[in-house]
Amino acid sequence: MRLLVLLLFPVLAWAEPATTIRQVELKKAPAADAETIGQIAENTALDALERKGGWTRVKSASGEGWVRMLALRFGGPGEAKKGDSGVSKLFNVARTGSSGTTVTTGVRGLDPEMLAKAQPNPAELAKMEQFAATPDAAAGFAAKGKLKAHQVEEIK
Repeated sequence: MRLLVLLLFPVLAWAEPATTIRQVELKKAPAADAETIGQIAENTALDALERKGGWTRVKSASGEGWVRMLALRFGGPGEAKKGDSGVSKLFNVARTGSSGTTVTTGVRGLDPEMLAKAQPNPAELAKMEQFAATPDAAAGFAAKGKLKAHQVEEIK
């Protein structure tokens, strides 16, 4: 048992290198209204330790705290994202539950309890339906872009 813990410890303590893509506030907790405990300059190298919603806990020379995930480029400074293979791919699956690629958009701090209590809002749906394109408007847009219609077989 001790051997297993010792073998897994480096994986559990592993931090992913990241770089800030703009100046960011270092927050005490993963929330926009959390206390700001510092600033991190653009192009600062740091270690990404943990992800929670749209936030990443990081460690830098400025200290440890939370920054918005979209303010980070993962990998070393100036390093392009490379494909993974072998053991690194295995660690990525364990870390993110997929191939290592993480895409998050529209995170607004909803927790499972809030989602469970969610109710439809017909008034907001009606507002959104005002943005729908009419068939004539869609056809006009397609014609301007020199797009052609193609029949697609229905998936069953």
